[in-house]
Amino acid sequence: MLPFETIPNYLEALFGVFLVSSLSYIFGMFVGFFILAVYVYYAFAWMNIAKRMKYKNPWLAWIPIANLFLFPILAKKHWTYGFLLLIPIANLIFTIIWFWKILELRGYKKELSLIYIGTIIPYLSSFAWIALFVVFGFLAWGKEKHMKKKR
Repeated sequence: MLPFETIPNYLEALFGVFLVSSLSYIFGMFVGFFILAVYVYYAFAWMNIAKRMKYKNPWLAWIPIANLFLFPILAKKHWTYGFLLLIPIANLIFTIIWFWKILELRGYKKELSLIYIGTIIPYLSSFAWIALFVVFGFLAWGKEKHMKKKR
């Protein structure tokens, strides 16, 4: 049997464990909702970009892994080039090249694709991802006046 004096110590320890696990759960839920919100924004943006570029299957933006294949498709390359995005280092190079082409086709400054380089630089990557999401927003919901006419 436990001495009477040690019971509060066990209760304090139990409360501490409960508090830490509760805070961890709340933090995990917050991170999960944040990741879900980013994914929904990303999917909506790419779906709108695909619609504006008159791609027949814009819903592809909602399917994980398959949405990677939108990059080469919208850059007017064959969809099988999307497998290059699964190769380290090559994925950065081809993402920049294809995003350059997508920006060119949409009539925006092509140099904005170089923001992707910032995503791998420490202390700059957070700002680069925010900048990319802003660029995605302009591509998806910006004015169409920059579009080049197709013949």
